Amino acid sequence: MQVAVIGAGYVGLTTAACVAELGHTVTCVDVDISKIAMLDEGNVPIRETGLDALIDRNRASGRLQFTTDVAKAAARAEAVLIAVGTPRGAGGDADLTHVKAVAREIARAIRPKTVVTIKSTVAVGTARLIREVIAERRRGLDFWITSNPEFLREGSAVRDFFEPDRIVIGADDPEPAARLTELYRPLIDQGVPLVVTSTVNAELIKYTANAFLALKVGFINDVADLCEEAEADINAVVKGVGLDRRIGPQFLSPGPGFGGSCFPKDTEAFAAAGRKFSCPQPLIETLVTRNQTRKHQMAKRILAELHGLSHARVAVLGVAFKADTDDVRDSAALTIIPILKAAGVSVRAFDPWARANASRIVKDVAWHDDPYAACSGVDLVAILTEWEMFRTLDLSLLARHMRGSTIFDCRNLMDPHHVASQGFRYVSLGRPAVPRVAPATAAKPAGERVHLPTLRGAAVARRPVR
Repeated sequence: MQVAVIGAGYVGLTTAACVAELGHTVTCVDVDISKIAMLDEGNVPIRETGLDALIDRNRASGRLQFTTDVAKAAARAEAVLIAVGTPRGAGGDADLTHVKAVAREIARAIRPKTVVTIKSTVAVGTARLIREVIAERRRGLDFWITSNPEFLREGSAVRDFFEPDRIVIGADDPEPAARLTELYRPLIDQGVPLVVTSTVNAELIKYTANAFLALKVGFINDVADLCEEAEADINAVVKGVGLDRRIGPQFLSPGPGFGGSCFPKDTEAFAAAGRKFSCPQPLIETLVTRNQTRKHQMAKRILAELHGLSHARVAVLGVAFKADTDDVRDSAALTIIPILKAAGVSVRAFDPWARANASRIVKDVAWHDDPYAACSGVDLVAILTEWEMFRTLDLSLLARHMRGSTIFDCRNLMDPHHVASQGFRYVSLGRPAVPRVAPATAAKPAGERVHLPTLRGAAVARRPVR
């Protein structure tokens, strides 16, 4: 099948490469000339596990190509997949500006019986709206509009495409549903469940799924707070709860507040849909507020651990919203770092992938190329992203070169008693803080220069182990 994918962002680029891998001929389109130039040169503008190899293989086979010409790509396609951005709009709803622009641009270019599919996360009823936008400019209804929401997690998007929990096809006519089914035939033949429903149902499935998963995250964060007050252990609670097959352990890890391109935006849009249809969603409304509050709470807790120390220094390890991505959208770090700086704290930071994206947003941060350098001379280390490399930090090396002795682990990556035995005060979420068992290296005066030994033998991973 000849396919055009409009948009070369996280969703569009991953979808284009994966659809080509299924055996289709795909043209990926983006109006960003520099992005398309990078892709034509074999450089992938986003970090996503396995995506580079997938793009290289399908470019070499001739099944995947890139262009900035939207109309030309749409004219030769049997299916046009719209995967452009839908940022927050007024009132929290998805801004459809880019989706509408694509619809107007392809309206006169597409051939009769083309299947136009919306993969972008959009408000309920968008497929029907875009059908009208195209029909008005095309002056006819000789095409189909469908909804095919994506369920790709950043960091594991390629795997999620080829091993999905389900494929959802929203179509208001049987023929386009059959065409999209053929698009995914290799996956369906492998036993992937297929849900064929209406466009409005498909749109609501996407929002409902993300809202429910975000609720699990928000709920376990609140439970973690309760565990701390009750002197319980969130890990034991999650294990006991997660073994219930009706609940499962997924999305039950406490953290500093969710971020990324989906949960913050989609929960707000879900709440906005409730208001639009006069069906309020109070659970989600509360979740949105609580999630932002949590990020502020984490910053206040970090400051409290500094006990008003003047000229305090904090190392932030991890600024991406989650591991295995360079995406910092709505990352907890983007809220926490400015609060620390406003309180007079000097911030040093390290992230194996997200430095470039974060440094364009947060200013006056000292960036370092490895975690040990970032932690040199600091009073507290705050772990904000669950990179695997932080789980195996050399604590003896860390202790020798920190000025203070506190690790605030917002991802519960380490064993509390082991960390304490290395001379640290260890603070995590949903577990009692563990005072240091052995005295740490003597604190260095604020003005003393800290000399790092060579890190060649410290087994510092510059990129996470795959």
